[in-house]
Amino acid sequence: MTGDPAARRASVTVEFAGARGGEAPLTWGQQAFWRLTRWLDDGDPYFNMPWTVPVPGRHDLDAVLAALRGLVERHETLRTTCAQTPEGPVQRVARQGRLAVGVAEAGQARPLAVAAEIAAGLASTGFDYAAEPPLRCVVVTGDGRPRAIAFALSHLAVDAWTLDILAADWKALLAGRELPAPAWQPLDQAGFEREGAGAARGARALRHWRAELETTPLTLFDFPGVTPEEPRFVRIGMESAAVAAAAETLAERWSVSTASVLTTASAVLLSALTGHRRVAMQLIVANRHDPRTGAMAGTAVQDGLFVLDLSGGTFADAARTGHGRALTAYRNAHYDPFAMMALREEVGRERGGTVDLSAYFNDARSVGHWPNLPRVEPPGDPAAIAALTGRTRTFLVGAWPEVDATVFFSTTPATHTCGLHLLVDTARLPRSTAHELLLGMETLLVSSVAGEVPLGAVAELCGITPVTRPHGSGPGTPGAAGGDAGTDPMEPKEAVPVEAARVETVPAVAVPTEAVSVAAARAVGAAEDVAAGGGVR
Repeated sequence: MTGDPAARRASVTVEFAGARGGEAPLTWGQQAFWRLTRWLDDGDPYFNMPWTVPVPGRHDLDAVLAALRGLVERHETLRTTCAQTPEGPVQRVARQGRLAVGVAEAGQARPLAVAAEIAAGLASTGFDYAAEPPLRCVVVTGDGRPRAIAFALSHLAVDAWTLDILAADWKALLAGRELPAPAWQPLDQAGFEREGAGAARGARALRHWRAELETTPLTLFDFPGVTPEEPRFVRIGMESAAVAAAAETLAERWSVSTASVLTTASAVLLSALTGHRRVAMQLIVANRHDPRTGAMAGTAVQDGLFVLDLSGGTFADAARTGHGRALTAYRNAHYDPFAMMALREEVGRERGGTVDLSAYFNDARSVGHWPNLPRVEPPGDPAAIAALTGRTRTFLVGAWPEVDATVFFSTTPATHTCGLHLLVDTARLPRSTAHELLLGMETLLVSSVAGEVPLGAVAELCGITPVTRPHGSGPGTPGAAGGDAGTDPMEPKEAVPVEAARVETVPAVAVPTEAVSVAAARAVGAAEDVAAGGGVR
């Protein structure tokens, strides 16, 4: 890249006038992120999303600015500010206003690469949620013609599902096509959630959570800590075509989704590690199954509560049960986040301890399979799938000083391999355990293609070193904090071996830049979308 694009940047003003403006309480999806922003310092950019789109064809600057105007006028979330008031946080939709748009020449560099660099810079400073529109943008030109747009967007305004909506509308508006007005906007959603069917649905979800929280372990992590690293929170990544091929094979064999295979496997590995036979994890849920929210630009994601009993049987049994439990979690992930906070505190007081739900799973894929995997011949062949483990690599993704999660599994949007990240709190689990769990995921799935894997065999099979506790304080001890009273440890059974070579590489620390993972790390109860209900933030 030659020179600094910012140094060659001009600015123009786009005036917009939408169909309506107004003020309303935050939607529950907005509340979920608003609560998280209160946890951060003012001006923290953590919940900013960098995004770039190309400008296809031979459009001039006026046409591009007109399409940008149409996008902002069409979607109220792009002209919404959020502010705290004595009555609570509110969203304020500006009916009209001005948007400053930068213009930068790419020079000899690729315009999309320049746009990505500019987008990262735009997203590097926090939004003033009460005063600033939730988007910043720069048109990147090549030879004087617009080639790409760099955006920074606030997660209070958009989630990954919304980016797909905006991308489709951007192409249509740029082509000059007429689009029907959106039928459902966050102002409409806020009204729906506070009365009638919407309020009733939220109440049902809270009742479901209460029933689960009354019986789930207070914490999975009821064991002595270890000396943490600095920075304390570490995310390890794995790329494994074997995991993807095995998950697709098992999902078809067991009539479940690949998301349920991966979610259940995460729970099974945590059970093998901690000794708990009842595992609770929070799933990141899209809340887009209603056609109205499916077409709404705005943030709708919230957490679902996934609770799975693993007291016996095989991984196949667990995956079938886990599929149903995941669907239940999706159905009950639409609720008032502040009411949920109060509920968790109430249950904690009743049970004599804080309810810790710091284990997460987020499926950040846009589709439920991997369309560009290496060919396996014959399809589903155990040996052919096991051979793919020779391509597996693990690597360091990044490290942070403060994250409100103990373990956080998340997939990546990769389509040629299963990209799987695992963030761990190294004050609870050492970095080596993250590697064990990721590679254990591969071993468990590949072994299950070859034959049944008893749950009691998982730790030995997958190379998981169970945590140690002081004598008499195990998870099966009645009265132990977070203990699974009344359950018995599973007896190990013969393992199904996997002969596989793995390549491990550990590059220098690199903070991830994918928009889908922007909100993943710090969120407690954080809400980022696969169509069945789970999904990216």
